[in-house]
Formats: sequence, structure tokens, C-alpha cells
Amino acid sequence: MSHDATNWAIQRRGLKPATKIVLWHLCDRHNPDFGCFPTQARLAEDAEMSISALNAHLAKLEEMRLIHRVRAHDPRTYKRQATRYILGFEKGFPQEPTPETADGFVGTEEEQGAEPTPESGDGAISGFSAIPSPDFAQSHLRNPETNLVREPLRKPVKEEEDAAAREIEFDQFFAELLMALGLKANASMPAWWQGWPARMHVRRWIDDLGLTEDRIIEVATESRADRPNPPDGPKALDRFMERAAQRDAQTITANASSAKNKRQRKRDVGPPPSEDELAAFYAAKVNSDAYLPQSMISAAMCGLMLERGLVTPERLRQRGVR
Repeated sequence: MSHDATNWAIQRRGLKPATKIVLWHLCDRHNPDFGCFPTQARLAEDAEMSISALNAHLAKLEEMRLIHRVRAHDPRTYKRQATRYILGFEKGFPQEPTPETADGFVGTEEEQGAEPTPESGDGAISGFSAIPSPDFAQSHLRNPETNLVREPLRKPVKEEEDAAAREIEFDQFFAELLMALGLKANASMPAWWQGWPARMHVRRWIDDLGLTEDRIIEVATESRADRPNPPDGPKALDRFMERAAQRDAQTITANASSAKNKRQRKRDVGPPPSEDELAAFYAAKVNSDAYLPQSMISAAMCGLMLERGLVTPERLRQRGVR
């Protein structure tokens, strides 16, 4: 690992996130003494993408002249060996191709004629025959695609456009977050707020903690009350974001429990009593010797009880019900 290489990768601008991830992992595999010799399988695993997608990003990086690939074969077996990646900040990075420089490679004679790995590196990366020729059915390169059917172009283009739109929206949100923290996006910022690592850290608050962008800005604003000075990096806000996520989860659980209890109470309450049930209830009060307030029984209820023969007019007069 080379800190100079990873710092150089972080400072590159104008790259799509996936392409920048590939560049960063390349720089992470760089050795200051021997160079950079990761296999495609290793890079694809580091960047969590397929080899075909990895090759597309490597081609883009080479087109932007951020890397230069030096491919080589074993002189004895003709098997392909691990590719050497020359990074843009290295002394031996090739110049623009010219008739005088051919492929543009510059450097010492030793660098130009060196084997692609310090001690043969990872060896050959091919699993097929040592000497490819028209007699062999298989090439020395594996086909990364298992499905040879090509889908229409419209969907990938649409997905790429949607991804670009989402990236623009996230950039706007990130700028609002910096403003809420007292940082200016166009001014010099602490190193831990620069580059894609800071953005990926903020994305984890959305993906892992389930916070919305508005909620993150709200929590960031609240954090300024405890810490007037802007935080040095997003990691300093992890505790605030985790607590906010816990509070939100507790609120959602409490609201769900309250709604469930209300639904339960509604289910427990039966239908309203019928006229017969009401008449029988008040008739029992009239016919008993317990205290009976005069305003307890209305004239309409007296009529219901008399119609059903539950009480007599004399009993009503005795009990003071009119």
C-alpha cells in the first residue's frame, strides 16, 4: 500500500464513482519499490464488480491518461503474466504518443526491459494452452461474458441517465449538509470531508441507518448546538446519526403499538345495546330498592318499560319517576 498513491487517487476529479473506486484500489495495491501488479480477479474482488465491468473502467482510466497498462508474456511458455499498471503520478509514466516515442513509454532502459512483476509476480493468469494458435480452439483469454446475447441499448442508457441524475441530487444534498455544518463547498475544507470516501461515509447513514436526507441535515444542524465548530469529518457525526436512527425506530415502534391498542379497543367494544336491553336495565333499577335519581330515567324510557310490561305506573310513581 502506498499513501502517496491513494492520496493522489482521492484528489482526482471528474471521475464517475465506480471508476474512481477502481483507481483507488489500484493505488491501494501499489508498492513504492516494485510498482503495481494486481490481477484482474483481485481488482474485481476489491471493487465488487465483474471482470467485464472492471475492464471498461480500466479502459476509461487509460483513456483519461491516469494509468498505463504494460502487458507481457512469459518468454518461455508464452503465457500471459500479470499486467503492470503505471500510475499517472509515477516518474516512468509515458508521455503522449509521438512518432519519436512510439507508444509513449519513457523511463530508464532497465524499466523498459524489466519483467512485469518483481519475481514473476502472480505468474501466468491464463488457464489455457501456453502457445495460442489457430490450431487451438480456445484463446489464452477467458470470455468474461456467459450470455452472448446482447440486450437493446435503451435500458442501459436509461439506467446510466438515472444514475447520473441521482448523483446530481446527492451532490446537491451533500452541499446542503456542508452548509448546515458551517462548511463551504467552494472553500478549503478539512481533508476528511474531501473526495469520494466522505461521500460514501454519508451514504452509509442512508443505506445502513435508514435516515432520509432531510433527517440527516436536521441532525447535523442539531449537532452544532453541542459542537459550535464544524466536525473534522463525517465520522465525527456517526454518534449523532446512530442516536437519531434509534430515536426514530423507537418512535415508529411506539406509534405502531399505540395504533394496535386503539384497533384492539375498537374491536373489544361491542354493538350498542338494543331498546329491549335498555328497558330491562332501567326496569331493574326501578323495581329495586336502591337509590334512583329522578333525572336518571327519561319519559321515553318510561314509555319503553310500560310497553313491555316491565314496570307498573304505580311503581314509577312510588319511585318518583314521572
